[in-house]
Amino acid sequence: MNLSHLLLAALGVALAVPCAAQDPDIPYRNTIAIEPGDSPATIVDKAAHVVPTPNQLAALGNEFIAFVHFGPNTFTRREWGDGMEDPGVFDLKELDTDQWCAAMRAAGMKMVLLTVKHHDGFVLWQSRYTRHGVMSSPFLDGQGDILRSLSESCRRYGLKLGVYLSPADLYQIESPEGLYGNGSAYTRRTIPREVPGRPFDCGIRFEFEVDDYNEYFLNQLYELLTEYGPIDEVWFDGAHPKQKGGQRYNYAAWRTLIRTLAPHATIFGREDVRWCGNEAGATRDTEWNVIPYADNPATMTSFPDLTDADLGSRERLGEGRYLHYQQAETDTSIREGWFYRDDEHQRSRSADDVFDIYERSVGGNATLLLNIPPNREGRFSAVDVAVLEEVGRRIRATYGEDLLAGAEGSAGLLDGDAATFVELDPAHPEVEVRMPRRVRINRLVLQEAVGVRGERVERHAVDAWIDGAWRQIARATNIGYKRILRFPDVETDRLRIRVEAMRAAPALCRLSAHRYDARPPRLEVTRDAAGRVTIAPAAHAFGWKPHGEDAAANLAAGFEIRYTTDGSEPGPASPRYEGPFVAENVQLRAVALLDGQAGPVVRERLGWIPQGWRVHDASGSEAGAEAARAFDADPATVWRSQEGDGPRFLTIDLGAERPLAGMAYTPPTDGRGGIARGAVLVSSDGVRWRCAHRFELGNLINDPSRRICHFDAPVSARYVRIEAQATAADAPAAAIAELELF
Repeated sequence: MNLSHLLLAALGVALAVPCAAQDPDIPYRNTIAIEPGDSPATIVDKAAHVVPTPNQLAALGNEFIAFVHFGPNTFTRREWGDGMEDPGVFDLKELDTDQWCAAMRAAGMKMVLLTVKHHDGFVLWQSRYTRHGVMSSPFLDGQGDILRSLSESCRRYGLKLGVYLSPADLYQIESPEGLYGNGSAYTRRTIPREVPGRPFDCGIRFEFEVDDYNEYFLNQLYELLTEYGPIDEVWFDGAHPKQKGGQRYNYAAWRTLIRTLAPHATIFGREDVRWCGNEAGATRDTEWNVIPYADNPATMTSFPDLTDADLGSRERLGEGRYLHYQQAETDTSIREGWFYRDDEHQRSRSADDVFDIYERSVGGNATLLLNIPPNREGRFSAVDVAVLEEVGRRIRATYGEDLLAGAEGSAGLLDGDAATFVELDPAHPEVEVRMPRRVRINRLVLQEAVGVRGERVERHAVDAWIDGAWRQIARATNIGYKRILRFPDVETDRLRIRVEAMRAAPALCRLSAHRYDARPPRLEVTRDAAGRVTIAPAAHAFGWKPHGEDAAANLAAGFEIRYTTDGSEPGPASPRYEGPFVAENVQLRAVALLDGQAGPVVRERLGWIPQGWRVHDASGSEAGAEAARAFDADPATVWRSQEGDGPRFLTIDLGAERPLAGMAYTPPTDGRGGIARGAVLVSSDGVRWRCAHRFELGNLINDPSRRICHFDAPVSARYVRIEAQATAADAPAAAIAELELF
């Protein structure tokens, strides 16, 4: 043992272990079967030997990737099309995919996924197998190819490329010659089907027993995977706005084709990558990637959406017959909705919000998939580009420098090399590092050697040496591929990692320390039924979860809130927020100020105070979900109509004639009965009605956030009726968590 090893041993630090194969009793595999009679301890031990495939590990290394939703919906301003749109609506005049890629690279993203075919069936490449796409649009006289342009830009900017190909296809369902659910027989077919004048350079051919739609889908996949350069992810959406004819997907054939033509690609929605369970940027505190399955994922053709708060704890592991590694992608949009509508009424996330989601997802054993929808000029909005650039600056400023540089400790933990790791003694699972000088930190990054040792840590804590004693500064559950720990500033020259619960001997391959410069927090605005407005830091605004009120108060000390109610931008000269105040029908703007810096401006449209409102009429109410709950200023309470085939509506008496210009609708968080399409009717006497607005809202189940609708023209009314014409997922009842009128 050399002198450095003696020093490490004296410090109680385990030695670095090279990333090399071992001979454990249980082999390391991507999927491990649970045998009858396996004890709970054996099942946990098996879970500790489930590892990602090389493709999955590479995908985890991407960390922050982009989604791009683009198509006819961009021009119709809808979330989901119906498949019968005239291709002429895709009236794109210019396209700047270099601008997309420059913005994504500035944000620190490593891959982009393009919706080459959304549920409407419109394709964004020059396919041989359909005319429903860019080839029938005015863009470049039908010669344009969005995917081709993006693939070339990706090569210029060093980004990986993935494709979103919707299995659902409303055009193939609705059109008379459509192939989806047409009852065709399964016969042996050659993929790709040759098209005169359009030969393929790739000589690989497949023979599959498939029907017409599966053949069509396989032909599409073949084009995408052979003519646009390397494809690193194939994204299969599980959403189905409509189905027909009992159509079934031959996923086994899809998988064979993908694994052959794109051997480095991961498959989302199937055995490689799973949905995080929502589309609002929410993350689990504990995100296990070792998941129990009832059937073997290698042969499964249908994968469920996993939305439970707990997917892989040791209490859940025994519920399956197989343990499988399947990582999560946190998919959410930078703005309200997946497709671009406009910059005036479609709210966008702030850099604070995106950076917070980045730290919670990438630092929570998942991948962040952030959607940036191009506008009708073929570019990312300047608003979104500014957010991406600022997020990239924060990532580089925070994580670009490791403040443990020069520290004494295990080389396998501090060398930044994922090919080495430190395997802790289960009897004394601690590791300590000493820095050459005191440093101020508020972030720590920990990683397990998941590629060769799987996920093992179930709970851990970090101590810092402060004032001559160890003080706990952070604590969390699992680590997995990566865990980012966030805490208030501490100054120290010694750190200690303690593993408090484990599945097997922990194998850590990285520890680094960082500091995020304090910024004024982002704010949120709430208002109660009496009209009292409260402005306060938003959840996660400080970038960490405080362990007690004193810690939160100390970190928050020093900032002030300024606000306006006339729609003007707030600043140091604006009124100072001193506490709740009453406001009605105002355009509220508020900002936090700290040390000469301004945080992001929160903008809220506050309407009429619902005092004096009463239910005039309703199409019945579910027990415990009375109609008055729709306007009680509490989104946690819900009005839900009775189930049935009849009309679903709610009529409110405002108590007096009032001018109205729009509404805000909040759907229920449980996804039951969100109003996807409806109408707003108004009346002065409750007898004669006229339509003030028709609305269509998308993505209500996975992103049940507040939506603002502006009426076609200002109206005056005492009575307002909301009629539900369609509900999310065709729910049998309509629901309103909160309705606001302004």
